[in-house]
Amino acid sequence: MATWLITGASRGLGAEIARAALAGGDTVAVAVRDPDRLPDDLKTADRVFPVALDVTDTAAIAPAVESVVDRFGGIDVLVNNAGRGLLGALEEISDAEARSLFDLNVFGLINVTRAVLPYMREAGGGKLVHIGSRSGFEGEPGVSMYSASKFAVAGISEALSVELALFGIQSMVVEPGVFRTDFLDGSSLSLPGKRIAAYDGNPAHATLDWVGEANHTQLGDPVKGAALIHEVAGQDKLPTHLLLGRDAIDRWQVKVDRIADDTEPWRAKSIATAHED
Repeated sequence: MATWLITGASRGLGAEIARAALAGGDTVAVAVRDPDRLPDDLKTADRVFPVALDVTDTAAIAPAVESVVDRFGGIDVLVNNAGRGLLGALEEISDAEARSLFDLNVFGLINVTRAVLPYMREAGGGKLVHIGSRSGFEGEPGVSMYSASKFAVAGISEALSVELALFGIQSMVVEPGVFRTDFLDGSSLSLPGKRIAAYDGNPAHATLDWVGEANHTQLGDPVKGAALIHEVAGQDKLPTHLLLGRDAIDRWQVKVDRIADDTEPWRAKSIATAHED
């Protein structure tokens, strides 16, 4: 039996991960901004500990983590799931909108992880599961700021997987494709405060138009996705990356092929930039 701490667990993939952990016999601390908004099954389950936490409130993070350790004696698996989306052409996105996104998707993740690590180091092990995105390995038009935040998550997770290995702590970034959750609703996804007409007909605005068509018709099943995350997290060794969904697998191959196409024509000249001595 493991103890999980899952941020952003009131709905969507976070709630399904909590349910998968409970079904597997684990105990779960669900960190959410408003515990009253938890689904009834997560409010009343015996092995669930609701924790009020907005991960952008840095001062509140350490007490919230401490309360979980006091309740369960430690944290075996941290799932950094809290996050939201932001779409629009880069020129349309204000500095305040971009910084708000990074405060949640990146700095919230950093600060929660920082608060949990001392307990994992003392225990001699633990697992970090960071929910990234397919957009965290492939930048797409109209998704630049969200992609940037999820590229950051992937980079942090990769570094941690090496940085923490001597402590017995593993780190994995999960990179889902599109899953049928509320992520494309206004409650989880922001659009820029201004829309520049010059981008009409541009791929960046095509992405904005796609949102209305794709909401709640996405290919991925969050219940199945959460079950796989729980299964992988239960293994002795975590992969560094866990691609989730057919579209994530397909786009990864496109990315690999594109990098190869970009690299080969310039390989020799790139290598030749080294000092000759």
